[in-house]
Amino acid sequence: MDLLALTDFNLVARHGGFGRAARASGRPKATLSRRVAELEASLDLRLIERGARALKLTEEGRSLHERTGALLTELDETVAAIASGGDTPRGRLRISAPLLFSQTAMGRLAAGFALRFPQVRLEVTSEDRPVDMVEEGYDLVIRVNPDPDDSLVGRIFLRDRLVVVASPNLVRPTDDSAVPAVVRSAGDRIAAWDVTALSGRSRIAIDPVLRLSSLVMVRDAVRAGVGAGRLPLSLVSHDLAAGMLAHWGDVDGPEIALWALYPSRRLLSARVSAFLDCLKEAFPMGTPAELAAYVGA
Repeated sequence: MDLLALTDFNLVARHGGFGRAARASGRPKATLSRRVAELEASLDLRLIERGARALKLTEEGRSLHERTGALLTELDETVAAIASGGDTPRGRLRISAPLLFSQTAMGRLAAGFALRFPQVRLEVTSEDRPVDMVEEGYDLVIRVNPDPDDSLVGRIFLRDRLVVVASPNLVRPTDDSAVPAVVRSAGDRIAAWDVTALSGRSRIAIDPVLRLSSLVMVRDAVRAGVGAGRLPLSLVSHDLAAGMLAHWGDVDGPEIALWALYPSRRLLSARVSAFLDCLKEAFPMGTPAELAAYVGA
């Protein structure tokens, strides 16, 4: 197989068209088209459907891109590392991270990484939706309690837990009356919270009086006394210690685990490995207290 033709095919597939690939690489569009056609002829397969306005990978083309694109990138990085005489992280590093972690910790993490590895161009996108790492071109994703995925490997670098908190001025009902609550607009659709406190397990009936899309907004509204809230311990630890919020109990259920994930079929690049090391250095034990201290520093 012609590696040059395979490289040109992946370039076109990654950029979604011959024109965009030509502009990004400085290669003639006609050359890229000819190379892809030669690759298709050698494999006796149609890899790209060429429409009047759009380009679409065939099923065979998508499979070839997913399996060879990362390998070619790793080959380029290996050659560059050998040529430069070391494994210094360099190039672009694209990361997708959840909104709350991005708001509270990622800015400081990214700045420290950029200062330490100036030859890496770090790009961080904040989003809670699942992403396709291969299709969307991410090198690393950070997710909370992700679903199992055979195509990805990773590690837990932080653990947290949910607690129910409220302003000290808000009285917790002693009967089955519902307490005013601030909830996430896209999340909490339940009528009660099951919690465990020093007094034992109990159920808190809730009346959602305010729905907000951000946990930071939920915390601020709970601080203001609008209602009780269900929040990560790391986000409210300082408020609990200062007496600004009261702890009503730990929410029953699975812990919150933050995972750093990357494609299993790809050898770990120097820049991804370097960022994983930064996460480990920032959170060596991976506890809620460490995240709270990091955010409050």
